[in-house]
Amino acid sequence: MIGKLQCLVLDCPDPAVLARFYAGLLGGEVDRPDPRWSLGAGWSTLHLDGGTVLCFQGVADHRPPRWPDQEHPQQAHLDIDVEDLDAAEREVLGLGAVLLRDVGRWRVYADPAGHPVCLIRAHRQGPAV
Repeated sequence: MIGKLQCLVLDCPDPAVLARFYAGLLGGEVDRPDPRWSLGAGWSTLHLDGGTVLCFQGVADHRPPRWPDQEHPQQAHLDIDVEDLDAAEREVLGLGAVLLRDVGRWRVYADPAGHPVCLIRAHRQGPAV
């Protein structure tokens, strides 16, 4: 092992807007003070339960991905398990996401900066026999 994941950074036009979007989707604390980086207009963070940190970096000429168009590749995306896909869709749309494709057990959305986010109906196994 060379190191540990510190955070996942997403480029975007407005870091605070995207941090609030993901806080509404995943919970967590927006812009918690952290000695690893400074906060400001060009940088925002989301500390999730369990220690994962998402960071949002402002980019003046941000060009959003256009999933699944490889001319404008997604570069990264998040897969998020949900219990009720329809209820989760209502909530994520209310946060500002846009539905890109419904594939049945999962749906692809664009976050407010255009990054793909997949909501996936959580697979539940029956009781152990």
